[in-house]
Amino acid sequence: MIDSTDIRSQVVAAAKAMDAAGLVVGTAGNVSGRGDDGTIWLTPSSLPYDQVSVDNLAAVDLEGNLLEGTARPSTEKAMHLACYRAFPEVGGVLHCHPVHASMFAVAHRSIPAMIEEVIVYLGGDVPVTAYQPTGSDELGEEVVRHLADRSAVLMANHGMLCVGESPDHALHAALVAEHTARIVWGASRLGDLVELPEKTRTDFEGVYSYLRSETWAAK
Repeated sequence: MIDSTDIRSQVVAAAKAMDAAGLVVGTAGNVSGRGDDGTIWLTPSSLPYDQVSVDNLAAVDLEGNLLEGTARPSTEKAMHLACYRAFPEVGGVLHCHPVHASMFAVAHRSIPAMIEEVIVYLGGDVPVTAYQPTGSDELGEEVVRHLADRSAVLMANHGMLCVGESPDHALHAALVAEHTARIVWGASRLGDLVELPEKTRTDFEGVYSYLRSETWAAK
């Protein structure tokens, strides 16, 4: 894990980069990070990203109790906290609404892992959850159900959530997923999609599993 001063800076940096990359519109989306003391730092609700700073993040415990700050934590904190409770190796969570990934989410279709880097960084195909209302505990439970061996999941009729060893790592997962969704969407217009060889998939799934179990947990 990362010390509390650094984790706050990372949350802010990831949130601003997410906005700059066009992964969200307006105040949609949210970012969080877990400090070495177990505190979860969340972006505040309904605040423009250019106003987000280390001074207005909300600090909560794993049960969602406000520990520090006066800002109201994101209304979707249940998803973040569910991920931290389920996966002790996770140090960053990012929720966004990128255009192409959200197209797959609305169509209730997974993003297929047809590029090697998708398996290395995300674990494989990006799955889609069953629909659950925004901000609900049920959505948090549904998201977690798909993330034991993945870094990204699509939320039906909603958007995408990514996890990583840090907020920056979760942001990278989101960028990889959106980049892949755009490529797959475009390639499907050219003709039939061609799967990676099964051995390639299996080998790179092993790389992802090793990195997650050995390097994330070491933080």
